[in-house]
Amino acid sequence: MELLTDHRAKPAVPFGGSYRLIDMPLSNAHHAGIGDVWVIEQFHPASLADHLANGRPWDLDRTHGGLLTLHPHLGTEREGWHQGTADALWRQAPLIREFDPDHLVVVSADAVYALDYATVVDAHAEGGGDVTMVTTRRPIEEAGRYGVVEVGSGNRITDYAYKPEKPSTDVIASEVFVFRPSALLDLLGKLAADETEEGLRDLGHEVLPRLVADGGARDYRLDGYWRDVGTVPAYLESHLELLEDEPAMRMDDPAWPILTRGGRHAPARLIRGAEVADSLLAPGCEVAGQVERSVLSPGVVVEPGASVTGSVLLHDVVIRRGARVHGAVVDTGAEIGVGATLGAPPGDRDAENESADTVVLVGAGARVADGASVAVGARVPNESA
Repeated sequence: MELLTDHRAKPAVPFGGSYRLIDMPLSNAHHAGIGDVWVIEQFHPASLADHLANGRPWDLDRTHGGLLTLHPHLGTEREGWHQGTADALWRQAPLIREFDPDHLVVVSADAVYALDYATVVDAHAEGGGDVTMVTTRRPIEEAGRYGVVEVGSGNRITDYAYKPEKPSTDVIASEVFVFRPSALLDLLGKLAADETEEGLRDLGHEVLPRLVADGGARDYRLDGYWRDVGTVPAYLESHLELLEDEPAMRMDDPAWPILTRGGRHAPARLIRGAEVADSLLAPGCEVAGQVERSVLSPGVVVEPGASVTGSVLLHDVVIRRGARVHGAVVDTGAEIGVGATLGAPPGDRDAENESADTVVLVGAGARVADGASVAVGARVPNESA
């Protein structure tokens, strides 16, 4: 995610105008009736803590149970920084054992999807395995970025390869897992006792391959929309997918709305002369120019004569008069000066640029000077860089 995570945790990255990435798993847990949710924090915790608001938007601000935030700590043999998901779970293992859950649902917060975790838990309990992996399909050329699985009869996972160079299938683990707690924690303890210099790291390095080899892994296929947004191009593409005539996922689906902390801005304002098409405008936006196929977060200003196409503008971005923004992700508080140009319309890009990373990324608080031209695929550092 490059500049987008220089100053915030990845789960705190804004998405869809009014949301944050962590809103997806928290909303899924709420709708599934899961009332005990633990968030493991490490990097830039303040960027996430304010948004979580003690779990209130997801009905997790309870006297008993609800939201619990876990941090790296000192004072025990499990102290220190988390070196990955598996390592973080091992460090929190005594607390998990004390809580004694029937099932342990482990999810990441860097993907966009809607899923009833309760149905996965039910399938896991019925299957009787040590782990149930929620899987989905991605193009084979992308599969090597993930854990690739092979599935046999009875939904049993027969092979798991973590980020292989040559994927054997297009079926990948979506980073949503349901574990039998004792199986996971016992295995983490054994692996920690034999720990190498690299440590436990992520679940895909040792834990999942061991559980698959022991025959205890089951598959739960997610056929609906799922999009990993761990790269800048994927982040922009997933926003544009929200703007399709019939999007595969709607953040405001009445049957499964994504919940978030809100209520801080007035309605969006369109000034006479504004032209907006196929776009999402969050509360607090003020648009006097042209906006097409773009997503604007709260507080964005687009001045008269400015145009924004195929872009994502995060909180409080200002596009000055006459500026042109094409195929860009502009981070919080950045300002694009009078008459400046970011990127180029798709028809104006040459073949070399079309095959490269074509997303312009402007860091938080950066200022692009009046009349400046920023090339396709360029990076403008954060203000403090």
